[in-house]
Parts: sequence; structure tokens; C-alpha cells
Amino acid sequence: MVVAVAGGGGVELELAAVGKEEEEEEEQEEAVVAEDCPPVRGVREAWELFTTESKKLWWIGAPIAFNVVCLYGFSSSTQIFVGHIGNLELSAVAVSLNVVSTFSFGFLLGMGSALETLCGQAFGAGQIEMLGVYMQRSWIILVASSFLMCPIYIFAAPVLKLIGQDDKIADLAGHFTISIIPQMFALAFNFPTQKFLQAQSKVVALAWIGFVALLLHIALLVLFIVVFGWGLGGAAAAFNVSAWVVSLSQVAYVMVWCKDGWTGLSWSAFRDIWAFVRLSLASAIMLCLEVWYMMILTVLTGHLDDAEIAVGSISICMNINGWEGMIFIGLNAAISVRVSNELGSGRPRATRYAVVVVLVQSLAIGLLCMTIILATRNHFSVIFTSDRDMQRAVADIAYLLGITMVLNSIQPVISGVAVGGGWQALVAYINLGCYYIFGLPLGFLMGYALHWGVQGIWFGMLCGTFVQTLVLLFIIWNTDWKAEAAEAAERVRLWGGQEGYQKVQI
Repeated sequence: MVVAVAGGGGVELELAAVGKEEEEEEEQEEAVVAEDCPPVRGVREAWELFTTESKKLWWIGAPIAFNVVCLYGFSSSTQIFVGHIGNLELSAVAVSLNVVSTFSFGFLLGMGSALETLCGQAFGAGQIEMLGVYMQRSWIILVASSFLMCPIYIFAAPVLKLIGQDDKIADLAGHFTISIIPQMFALAFNFPTQKFLQAQSKVVALAWIGFVALLLHIALLVLFIVVFGWGLGGAAAAFNVSAWVVSLSQVAYVMVWCKDGWTGLSWSAFRDIWAFVRLSLASAIMLCLEVWYMMILTVLTGHLDDAEIAVGSISICMNINGWEGMIFIGLNAAISVRVSNELGSGRPRATRYAVVVVLVQSLAIGLLCMTIILATRNHFSVIFTSDRDMQRAVADIAYLLGITMVLNSIQPVISGVAVGGGWQALVAYINLGCYYIFGLPLGFLMGYALHWGVQGIWFGMLCGTFVQTLVLLFIIWNTDWKAEAAEAAERVRLWGGQEGYQKVQI
């Protein structure tokens, strides 16, 4: 900007300078738009876009899904080995891992999801050196959160007794829970490092680390439980060691092979940390509200008249639904990376196309899973039980499992879009309203007041999921992706501590 000195000539100079600046801004806008994905004008172009975007999604999503399956195997294999010690030990470990550990896992994963927004957008904007700073901020926040959650582990036994758990199971579960506190702190380093690598699409290493760690975990279980005979103490030791092997391996990979994003420890990690905490909490609340919602379904069915059949049938269906969910955890992370990268790069049209492609694929997978479930509704339960009554109960609610699979194919992907765009707080409010103010009371009403039993509870809660999905689809449909790209650029500038960073022109 040229400052006017005096007289009319100065004013003319100032106006000329303003005009020149406007021309430069228009040229920058044209340059950015030119770099965006070209518009689709025909079937052939649409198919080419679909195949290209699909490769990008699955290149990120498949290794992440495999990594999640391996990590899920830690808990599953631990319970298998403990089951050979005794039924009491199996029940105690199952309660510890499925209740207490799952609570901390979900909360820390949600807190770490804030990194998907910031690292992805910074990477897309070319601010790669800030990724390491963001990761260090997340380490600090998640370690502090782990300390705050320690009382949940320490006082797990009295809490379990308070909610009606058997005293023997609660005492043993409490002892085991205290023993696996180190594993929780390993997650505080695992999740931020994982998101750091995801933002750069460096996910193949995550798959290999997860696979090798699972093999190591099984070997340690054999050594500690079978060979040394350490019992639950051996199971806890294997659980802790394996978790730290994963975390330290990921950190080592970042420090050695990711020199562009990792520039060493920095005091900048402590700057603007409160804004980071707010986004982390919003991410944690958003995720926890989704995870707890389906867990409550099992709790509510436990109070029905024929609770054993009701809980058993729901558990079988949720187990099947959980394995399908592994696929969408990978797609959730993939679309989060794609959205955050494209927004950070200032490519709104490419962002919109990525969202459309992943929604189409997710819906197709969900419909396929529903078709398989409905076709085998009288048979798939034999994998879990030989009891005829239980098999009939599962067959009666199989149609609800099919509907759940379709809705749960869309919902996690939309959550990934929300994380990539930084909408966590908005989605948290939507989840609270649709799930807990609408869906949960409706399920309680149908299940208990109308005496529809487990089907009424499940159907009512599905209505909450359906409304939440419709609301989020409406928001995505009406999103101004140009404005989102501009906001992403501003977020990178402010939260990255880069005051001189020039905002991307849209």
C-alpha cells in the first residue's frame, strides 16, 4: 500500500496502488483455482475421478484398518490366554479391558483426533515443519489426561462393585486394571504419533508395526503365562510391553525417517496450548458420545425380563457389527486425511469430490453387509452359540443388525469429514441431541413402556442414529468448501504460531 503525501496526485497514487493490489489478488485467486480439481462434465470424467480418488482413499485406509485389527488383537488374544487360567480370571480381565480400558482408549483416541485436523491441514498448506510441533502439543495434553484418568484405574474395583458387579470379579478386575496403567500412558504417545503419520499418508509403517507387535504380544503371552506361569501378572506385563513397543517404534520411525516433519523438541509446543486443548476435548466428546451410545444398548437390555437371551443376542450382533466397523475406522481416518489435506492446500472442489466418493463407497459396503446378514440371518449365529433359543433370538433381530450396518457405514465416514474440517464441537452437540436427547429416550420408551423388548430399545436408538446421519448429510451438502479452505489456512497460521504465514486466497 502506497501512502499519499499531499494533494490530488497522492490520492491518485493511492488509488492506483489499491487497484494494483486487487489485480494481484485476482491473479492469485485464478492461480489457486487453476490448481484445484477440474469440474466433472461427463460419465467418463466421473469414473476417472472415482477410481483415482478410491486409490488415494484405500492407500491410506487399508493399512490403518489392518493396524486397528492388530491392536484389537492385543485385547482379544489376552482374553484367550487368560481364559485357560480360569473362568473367574477371564471374567475379570474381560471387565477390565472392555469397560475401564475401553473408556480410556476412546477418550485418548478422541483427544488425539484433534491432530488429524491440524496436521492434515498444515501438511496440505505446505507447513510440514509444524507437524512435529503439533504432535508434541498432543503428547503433552494426552499425558496430562492420562494422569487425570489414573483414579479411574486405581479405584476400578469399588466403582465396579457400585454398579452391581460381583465382588470377586470386581476385586480381581481392579487388581488387573491397576497393573495395566502403563499401557494407558503408552497410548498417550501412540495416538499423536499415529495421526502425525496419517496426515502425511505414511501409513504402511503403521501396518507393519502393528503386525509385528501382535506377533510379539502373542509370544510374550506364551512366555509369561505358559512358560513362567505368572498368571494375570504375566498377562498385564505382556499387555504393557506390547503397547510400549508399538508407541516407541512409531516414535523412532518418526525421528529417523520423517525429518521433514520432525525437527526436534521445541518450546513452541507449549504455545497456544489452550486452543489445542479445546479442540482435543471437542474431538474426545464427539467420539465418546458415539462409542458410549451403542454400549448403552447392551446395558439397557440387561434389565429386560429374559436378560440372558437379550444380552446374548445383542452381544452377538454387536460383535459382528464391530468387525464391520474395522473397515470404516480405516475409511474414517482416510477421508479425514483427504479432507484436511485438500482444505489445507486450498482445493475446495477436490475436497467435495473426495467426500462424495467415500460416501458412495461406504454406502455400497454397508448395503452389501446388510444383504449378507439378511441372507444368513438363521445361520450366522452358530459361530457364537449352539443354543437354539439364542439362535432364534438373533434371527429375530438380524434385520436391525442389517439396518445398523448401513447407518454405521455412513456415520463414521461423516465423522471423519468432520474431523478433517475441524467441526468436532458442532458434531458433539449434534450427537448429544440426536443420541441422548432423542434416540435414547425413544429406545427406552419403546423397549419398556411399549413392551417391545430388545427390538424396541434397538429400533429407538437406531432412530437417533438415523436423525444424526441426516443432519450431518444436510450440513455436508450445504457446506461452503471455499470458506472451509480459507478457515483451514487461518487455523494453520494462528495455531501454528506463524504470524507471518500468508492466508491462502480462495
